[in-house]
Amino acid sequence: MRILGIDFGLKRVGLALTDPMETMAFPHRTLVRSTRDALFSELLTIIEAEAVEEIVVGLPLNLDGSDSMTTRQARNFAQSLGRRTPLPLHLVDERLSSVAAEEELIAAGMKKYNKRKAVLDQQSAVRILETWLTQRNRPGQREPQA
Repeated sequence: MRILGIDFGLKRVGLALTDPMETMAFPHRTLVRSTRDALFSELLTIIEAEAVEEIVVGLPLNLDGSDSMTTRQARNFAQSLGRRTPLPLHLVDERLSSVAAEEELIAAGMKKYNKRKAVLDQQSAVRILETWLTQRNRPGQREPQA
């Protein structure tokens, strides 16, 4: 089984996938948004092609845990995706995932901003997916509500 991690953004959507054993997350690709229908069509094609069985969407909460405009947009995106696929869909708190992802890319030797920008959304999706994989293995962990 494979799990798809999504770093939702208004311009770009980063994707990551687990290995079939669901132990590690890997960058998959970045989708550049054009229209809403095109985005969902592309996502559904990937879901089918990669035999995805679960979806994890990052929820960009404010540092104090409250919702922002982007949080509401991510929730709406997740709900819309949930109406288009019967797969289980999970939300995971992604506070600071982009910051951590960028630090990881710099530490890996990716010094030029333009090169980092090209894969930052994918790396953020990896962080989101890794967070969810860790949380689901801990009893008592709760997901944010859609």
